[in-house]
Amino acid sequence: MARIPLSFEFYPPKTDEQSAQLDRTLDKLKAYSPEFVSCTFGAGGSTLSNTSETVRRMRTEHGVDGVPHLTCVGGSREEIRALLKLYRALGCRRIVALRGDMPSGMIGQGEFRYANELVQFIRDEHGDHYHIEIAAYPETHPQARDAQSDLVNFKRKVEAGASSAITQYFYNADAYFRFVDDVRRLGIDIPVMPGIMPISNFTQLRRFSDACGAEIPRWVEQRMRGYGDDADAVREFAADMVAMLCRRMIEGGAPALHFYTLNMAKPTLNVLGRIN
Repeated sequence: MARIPLSFEFYPPKTDEQSAQLDRTLDKLKAYSPEFVSCTFGAGGSTLSNTSETVRRMRTEHGVDGVPHLTCVGGSREEIRALLKLYRALGCRRIVALRGDMPSGMIGQGEFRYANELVQFIRDEHGDHYHIEIAAYPETHPQARDAQSDLVNFKRKVEAGASSAITQYFYNADAYFRFVDDVRRLGIDIPVMPGIMPISNFTQLRRFSDACGAEIPRWVEQRMRGYGDDADAVREFAADMVAMLCRRMIEGGAPALHFYTLNMAKPTLNVLGRIN
């Protein structure tokens, strides 16, 4: 099977124990020579300093291309401007630009309402310095009115200056390929990288999926229920199923694979081992 670029996503640790786990996970996954590794903005944008410090450590201590997520909800232009200058000083050439969720307890919307406004601001401030990744939703954003309006919103982000896209995770390959066909018909030619979520905890996955609108196929849920408390069987089935999805992505021409690691190495390694 042809080699395909990989990237891995992490969240910023808040404790020494979490930092040590992130180091262990990065040590194992960077053996796969990822194109980049990204760090989320933190829960509700609440861990700004943790994100920038994590990106710094990724780059200087682990020798990988650490990439920050940047969300616009609740942030001022000056705050975003300062972060963009900081990341440029750290040597970052890539940004994952997202709308983000409203931080807990925050009332004000901030100076940016939508991700396309953030993308445009980055381009206005830094020209072509940054490769800008945006989010894509093969199964439609959970807050979108319908699939057509979601595609229009995606096109706005591209027209504002996005370089490529990373999708929300999914387990229905047809949803991804249909989405790519739809955006190509709109004249959008940027790469659309599938987001892959290895399964480590099915209860947790179901909670994530309810929140973000990612569908868990009925046959997968029924299989998981059938295994009951047999953790080994669940782990083997989950790795086989996600590896099968990855192979379909590769065979169907996906430009790369982006893994949501949840700061754990083993679930992702189990999948990568199966797709060789």
